[in-house]
Amino acid sequence: MSVITPSPATGESRSTSPTVRSTWRANRMIALVGLLVVLLAVGSVLLGPQRGPSRPLDPDDTSLAGSKGLAELLRARGVTVDRVDSVQAALEKAATGERLLLVTDMTFFDGDAVAGIPGDRLIVGDVGDFDALAPGVRREPGEGGSPRPRSREPECPLPAATAAGSAFMGGAAFTGPPGSAGCYPAGDGHTLIRTERAGSVVTVVGDGGFMTNLRLAEDGNAALALNLIGTGRPVTWLVRPEIPPVGQLPGEDGRSMYDLMPDNIRWTVYMAIIALAVTAFWRGRRLGPVVTEKLPVVVRAAETVEGRGRLYRARRARRRAADALRAGTIDRLTPRLGLGSGAGQHEVVAALAARTGQDPHQLGAALYGPPPADDAGLVGLAGYLDSIERHVSER
Repeated sequence: MSVITPSPATGESRSTSPTVRSTWRANRMIALVGLLVVLLAVGSVLLGPQRGPSRPLDPDDTSLAGSKGLAELLRARGVTVDRVDSVQAALEKAATGERLLLVTDMTFFDGDAVAGIPGDRLIVGDVGDFDALAPGVRREPGEGGSPRPRSREPECPLPAATAAGSAFMGGAAFTGPPGSAGCYPAGDGHTLIRTERAGSVVTVVGDGGFMTNLRLAEDGNAALALNLIGTGRPVTWLVRPEIPPVGQLPGEDGRSMYDLMPDNIRWTVYMAIIALAVTAFWRGRRLGPVVTEKLPVVVRAAETVEGRGRLYRARRARRRAADALRAGTIDRLTPRLGLGSGAGQHEVVAALAARTGQDPHQLGAALYGPPPADDAGLVGLAGYLDSIERHVSER
């Protein structure tokens, strides 16, 4: 909005609408602070550590849920640890000699295909397909749900468990076939079952928390993991395959989603951002400093009071007029009587009666009573309230 005001010196008119310079001076600090925030945010993203999603029980994952620490301990003891994410890769490793198969996730694998991999196997977690992987092992449902992972004693003669002692076990409880060994009891079952089938040793553990980087140093977790896995034979560590981001999923012709976009989509996005910034600057600009003007006519206070009184009379608003008179009188009398602004009716009336010597009932009716019945009563109330104020002022 453009405002034209006369110059007091020359009498000429000049425009007080905001210019580019005045707008920049008024908003430059906000713009600089916003630019600094954006630069800090971009810098923290580009220069900060690039961490991918956590992969639980992955021998290459260094997060708290990963098992990088256990894999390094095994390699330090001379155990070969091969991470694979497909059944075909595990079969190729098994063809090189006798190995231990470590299974931590069966989400994307077929149970029969994994069961066809020769050698001993260690199954970690409630993978679900025990009929193929560990025949004869059954999961105990339990009345209170799955047993909570906590530090448990082995309470079994299995050397791998007794040598480790207490460990962080739980997650699921199992029962094994006749001749199997159960350790770390929970409810009606055990959180660790070891059995033999067709010359192979199958070990089932209810939860892999004791193998993670977070829990490895607690209790006998590291000792138990090394005793179960570090048998001297190479380990094939089967993990779930990594799923690429949605934008990188290949299409039927091998092209990704970004390859299918038009070549000019990037410039379209840039143009939209520029248009949005220009629109925000245009619609969000300030109107400049406030322009003071002299009133063309000076209205006396008495005329304002008289005009408001005429409005009250025309609308017969005696109650509103009386309330306004009483409220003004109380506001002016309260500090003169030495009372606070929140003084109640009884305090005001008592203090006013003590100051003026008038009847408290008459004073209370004048300040807090019902509204006048006619105009004459309203005029009388106004005169009485004025006399009270003058009386208090004189004393």
